[in-house]
Amino acid sequence: MSSRRRRLRRRGSGGSAARIALWVSLALLALLLLGTAAGTATAYAFVRSWLKDLPDYESPSAFQVAQATKIYSADGKLLARLYLENRTIVPFENISQDLKDGLIAVEDERYYQHRGVDPVGIVRAAVMDVLSGSVEEGASTITMQYVRNTILADERFDISAARKVREAFVAQELEKRRTKDEILNLYLNTVYFGEGAYGAEAAAQTYFAKHAEDLTLGEASLLAGLPQAPSRLDPYDNPEAATARRVEVLDAMLANNYISQAEYDQAISEPVKLTRAKEPEHGIYRAHYFVAHVKKILQAKYSQAVVFKGGLTVHTSLDTRRQKYAEDAVFGFLNEKGDPDAGLVSIDPRNGHIVAMVGGENYSKNKFNLATQGRRQPGSAFKTFVLVTALEKGMPPYRYVNSSSPAVIQLPGRDWVVSNSEGSGHGAMSIENATKHSVNAVFARLIAELKPEAVAKVAKRMGIASPVPAFHAIALGGLGVTVLDMATAYGTLAANGVHYPPTAITKIVGPDGALVYEYKPKGKRVLDPSVAYAATKMLKGVITGGTATRANIGRPAAGKTGTSQNYRDAWFVGYTPQLVTAVWVGYYKTEKQMRNVHGRRGFGGTLAAPIWASYMRKALAKEKRLDFKSAPPPKYTWRGSWSRSSSSTVDPKKTKPKPKPASPASETPIQEPVPVPDPGPVTPPPPPDPGTDPSATP
Repeated sequence: MSSRRRRLRRRGSGGSAARIALWVSLALLALLLLGTAAGTATAYAFVRSWLKDLPDYESPSAFQVAQATKIYSADGKLLARLYLENRTIVPFENISQDLKDGLIAVEDERYYQHRGVDPVGIVRAAVMDVLSGSVEEGASTITMQYVRNTILADERFDISAARKVREAFVAQELEKRRTKDEILNLYLNTVYFGEGAYGAEAAAQTYFAKHAEDLTLGEASLLAGLPQAPSRLDPYDNPEAATARRVEVLDAMLANNYISQAEYDQAISEPVKLTRAKEPEHGIYRAHYFVAHVKKILQAKYSQAVVFKGGLTVHTSLDTRRQKYAEDAVFGFLNEKGDPDAGLVSIDPRNGHIVAMVGGENYSKNKFNLATQGRRQPGSAFKTFVLVTALEKGMPPYRYVNSSSPAVIQLPGRDWVVSNSEGSGHGAMSIENATKHSVNAVFARLIAELKPEAVAKVAKRMGIASPVPAFHAIALGGLGVTVLDMATAYGTLAANGVHYPPTAITKIVGPDGALVYEYKPKGKRVLDPSVAYAATKMLKGVITGGTATRANIGRPAAGKTGTSQNYRDAWFVGYTPQLVTAVWVGYYKTEKQMRNVHGRRGFGGTLAAPIWASYMRKALAKEKRLDFKSAPPPKYTWRGSWSRSSSSTVDPKKTKPKPKPASPASETPIQEPVPVPDPGPVTPPPPPDPGTDPSATP
């Protein structure tokens, strides 16, 4: 008995009448396909109703199978494979010839002679099974199996003559449209080999940690035997059965002259050495939190079937070199047990490309993305939006504001009391110096004058996607924002007032090579260049002589520190013309106070700024040293009350006011502010009663 006759395709015993009916129907179909007139007339009467409602087998997508979606970095590195069925489609020439021969020998030895259905095999199998009283002999060709696993997959568990006839008919039609090698390649890339491996390439990786083209004869013959019963013959669980099945495959290959006796003997003696290729958890090889962000975008845009079975090739903006620099900067600094968590987002402000993202330390333990999901208080880093609003309203940098502490802002219902970090005041202080030294009282008075609604609109316009409540407290960071929010919003300043949406996906290609999506940078001007440049000039001073001197990287850069109440959040958001990066440090679960992190108190300037600088030095090492594009000053207005002495009036048309040098009594540097009470780490608080402000204190 040939190895083909020894195949076991047991579907259950069933009744003899049902088995006979099944094989009579298939025998009639065989006569039809053999082309005899009598057979044609008789079989037609049987099968005419069974061929109704067939799927469109002529459609280009009719035989598509699930393929993994691959995600690549901007520099061509594979970041992840997303799949429900682990399958990698490979060309015919990249599959071992021994595997091709072995499958044909054991599954369909007349494959290259029939036209999709093997009439001789059908008749022989029918006789064998009826005589034996059980269904032991299969009659499905490789083409029929391929049809069953693709276009008729929904019917594959229907054990009936009708299903067999439908398979046979479509198989014959397929062979009219494809060559034998094409169909065999489709089958080899589709068939299930067990252990979650679909197709020859995945099987070779799963069992031998090698490519399908590199299999030895012994390995190829083992794989060729698995499709018959992948679970029962699993080499990991049942090596004896798998090895015995390998012998059957080699017997068939020898009998069909695919191998010589010497090759047979060598393969028989070859020990089975199983090695599973390392497949990362969740299919992600690197940049786990960035990939999770990309996956979320894909799932919002496409169905689950397309994302996990569509065989997409997704090109992203991530730069793996910069990603490594970002991870090294974060975890090289926060490298001790008990250290706080951190998030980092780095964006090219010229096009919105996210080039690096750190959303946590261990994705397998914590999938919460601190860079995109965690809304934390930005502290004084949010003062930048107050500054921009003031500039848009015509307030010049040299306008003086009362910095005395506490500032008592009268609001309907109760007063809002804001203190500077050291509690004392500094007299009249210019907006420029108040920005450089992050003076709470000045910005509290500014937002009261500008109105919170105006500041909220500016923040949203610049790119803050999280909700921005129109409360006075937002001037000092009394709201929840993400690291991504802050990076993209500051990127608007780096791009001279043009906002580019943060972008992770640059191009998507379908399984057929057709372009599905391509990102074309399209910025929107949201700030006048004069306003953007005026703000940048002041924010440069934060680094050169303000609260973020640890962020000095030896090239033109601007930014702002931020620290939330009780040192629970430390921020630095900084930028150059080529790169904008936001860094947050804190304990995301417990909101523990950072009063001693490596001997440092948890200010944005002492925790976040050093991480930023460490990353930016390396990330920009190959970039030209550029300064920001200059622009003329905005159209400023002037009021007498804006001078150092409220009794003096200065007309900017007659006299050009200049910022006066700081005096020890009035403008001493201030490290960081102590912000208003925390409204919550994740989302802003509900709106207060009319006429009140949530940040007010009794």
